[in-house]
Amino acid sequence: MFRKLSIVAFAAALAAAPLPVLAQSKKDSVVMAMALEPPGLDPTNAAAAAIAEVTLYNIYETLTKINEDGTTSPLLAESWTASPDLKTYTFKLRKGVKFHNGEPFDSAAVKFSFERNAVPTSTNKDKSLFQSFEKVDAPDADTVVISLKNSEPNLPFLLGQASGSIVEPKSAATNITQPVGTGPYQLGAWAKGSSMTLTKWADYRNAAAIKLAKVTIRFISDPSAQTAALLSGDVDAFPRVSAQRTIAQFKADPRFNVMVGGSRAKTIVGINHRKKPLDDVRVRRAILAAIDRKAMIDGAVDGFGTPIGSFYVPGALGYVDTTGINPYDPEKAKKLLAEAGVTTPLELSLKLPPPSYARQGGEVLAAQLAKVGIIAKIENVEWAQWLSQVFAGNGPHNFDLTIVSHVEPFDLVKITEPDYYLGYNNDAFNALYKQIVSTPDEAARAKLLGDAQRMLATDAVSGYLYQPQLITITNKKLKGVWKDVPQYENDFSRWAWE
Repeated sequence: MFRKLSIVAFAAALAAAPLPVLAQSKKDSVVMAMALEPPGLDPTNAAAAAIAEVTLYNIYETLTKINEDGTTSPLLAESWTASPDLKTYTFKLRKGVKFHNGEPFDSAAVKFSFERNAVPTSTNKDKSLFQSFEKVDAPDADTVVISLKNSEPNLPFLLGQASGSIVEPKSAATNITQPVGTGPYQLGAWAKGSSMTLTKWADYRNAAAIKLAKVTIRFISDPSAQTAALLSGDVDAFPRVSAQRTIAQFKADPRFNVMVGGSRAKTIVGINHRKKPLDDVRVRRAILAAIDRKAMIDGAVDGFGTPIGSFYVPGALGYVDTTGINPYDPEKAKKLLAEAGVTTPLELSLKLPPPSYARQGGEVLAAQLAKVGIIAKIENVEWAQWLSQVFAGNGPHNFDLTIVSHVEPFDLVKITEPDYYLGYNNDAFNALYKQIVSTPDEAARAKLLGDAQRMLATDAVSGYLYQPQLITITNKKLKGVWKDVPQYENDFSRWAWE
C-alpha cells in the first residue's frame, strides 16, 4: 500500500512540476569563437574586420543586407530605385524602427551617418565611397536620396557593409565602447582579451524571430587552442577557424558540421612603394618572381586557397587570370634585382599581423626571398600595432613588406587613395578606375575591370597570393551559420538550435 501511495504521490508531483523537468526546453544561447578581438565596436571608425564580425546586423544595421550568395535585400530600407545612369539612388526607409537608446530611426540619422563618414577627419575604412556622394538629401522622414559624382552600380551592396552602419547621432561619439544601433542585440559585457557577450534586445521590432537570447564570443588566436575548444565542446561555432590541419578529424566526428566556403578575400604581400628600392617596379617584380604561390598556399593555409595575380578574385565581374604576368621564376628575380642596381643581400622588414595565415605565410615568404638574395627580417606585431604602424592612412607606414588578407569584395577604389598604405600613386590607374565607375553598361565595365587587373599585375603593385577558402565548424545541431562569406559577418538573427 505504501509503495502504491508513493507512486501516486510521485506522479502527482511530476504533473505539478514546471515543464523543464519533463522536457528540456530548446537552447537559447550559443558560444562562438573568433581569432581576433575587435579593437572597438564602431564599424564606421576603423578598418578591422573583427568589428564587423561582432557588430554587423547584430548591434548595428544598414540600409541593405548582404546575403550569403552575395545578393542584397532590404533591411533598414524597405526598397530603393536607381536612375538610369546609376548616379541617383532613392531609398524608402522602414517605419517604426528605433535605436537602442529609444531615439527614432529616420532619414536624418542616415544623412548624419553618411555625412559623418565623409568628413576629412573620418577614419571610416570606406571614406572614399562616402566622399563620392555629391549630396545626401532627406526630403521627408522616410526617404533618403543619394546623388553620386559618378555611376556606382554596386551601391546597394556597398551600403550593406559594416562601414555603412547607421548610427544614432547623440551616441555616435561613444560607440567604440558603448555601441548604440537598431539591431536585435546589445552589448552585455566585454572582458577585454577574453570574451564578449551580446544579449537579445527585447524591444527589437521583430524580437519574436530572434531565437538566441545570448551570444558569448570568445577570442582564441592560437590554432591548436581553437581546435581544442571545439573538440571539448567549450565552443559551439567557429567561423573562419584555422583548422586546415585538423579538418579530417572534424569531418570524421559526427558532432560537427564542417563547411568549406568561398570568399571574396585577397591575401597579398603588401609592398611599401614609399620605401627605396621598392619604388622601382623591377624590384617589385623580382619579389613576385621569387614567390611560389602554390608553396605559399600549402605552407600558409594547407592548400585552402586559389592563386590570384591581382587585387581581384575569381567570381567577380570581369575577372581575368593574371597569374601568368608575374610567374614564379627565381632566376628572373635575380636578374631583375641586378638590372635595378640592387646589391644583395637586400634586407627588408616583414611586419606580420597575428593571423596564422600571415605568421605561417611569412616564414614561407622569407625562405623563398632568401633564395634570390632578399633577407626578410620578420617582425611579429599585434593587430593594433599593425593597424597603426602599417595600415593607418596618416602613417607612419613603417614597413617594407607585410602579409594581410583584404576581405572586402569591391575595394579596387582603395588603390586610388593617395594615403593608402601601399603608396601606389599612378595617374593612369586612377583615370582607368574613374572610367570604370563612370560606365553603367555592365559588359563595358567588365572589360575595363580586366584592364585594371592587368595594370596592377604588370606594375607589381603587391605580391598577389591567393583567394582564401574559409573553414567554418559548428555543432551539428546549430543552424543558420553561413558556409560562404561574401563579407566577414556573423548574423546571429538567423542562428538557432534545432
